[in-house]
Amino acid sequence: MFSIRFAQPKDWPSIWAILEPVFRSGETYAVDPRIDEQSARRDWFSRPLRTFVACDCDGRVLGTSIIKANQDGGGAHVANAAFAVDPAARGRGVASALCVHAQDHAHALGFTAMQFNFVVATNLGALRLWKRLGFAIVGTLPDAFDHPVHGRVDAHVMHKPLTGNESLFTETPS
Repeated sequence: MFSIRFAQPKDWPSIWAILEPVFRSGETYAVDPRIDEQSARRDWFSRPLRTFVACDCDGRVLGTSIIKANQDGGGAHVANAAFAVDPAARGRGVASALCVHAQDHAHALGFTAMQFNFVVATNLGALRLWKRLGFAIVGTLPDAFDHPVHGRVDAHVMHKPLTGNESLFTETPS
């Protein structure tokens, strides 16, 4: 069992322990693998509209998410989100819960849709989960990501409306 709450500055060491290996691997995020901790903290805590953590009953951080406007100005009604889960917590529904929570929170903030701008095509687990949660691939960017193992691979833009559907936050059958 776990709960999701607003992240606090004291959570940063646990968040960084999750993000650093993800960023360093260079396999799923379009982030410089050499990003320093201060820049990562700024990107995860200062730029987003909201930062969250999923914690177990002992308060250990299992995963983290951010919500922000996808664009400024005319695109500010569409949310963007990002997620990372501790490898030891994978398979426990943390990413799914964080994504459902992000949609719910974004909707409550007035966003009308959520868009993932750059889902690496080799990130099959994320693609399966986002599709199961109702996101559709609305575009593919050919050879857009330089994967350290597979070379140039596609990246997908995924989108989901956040209004006009009473079953918005339930999973769709796979």
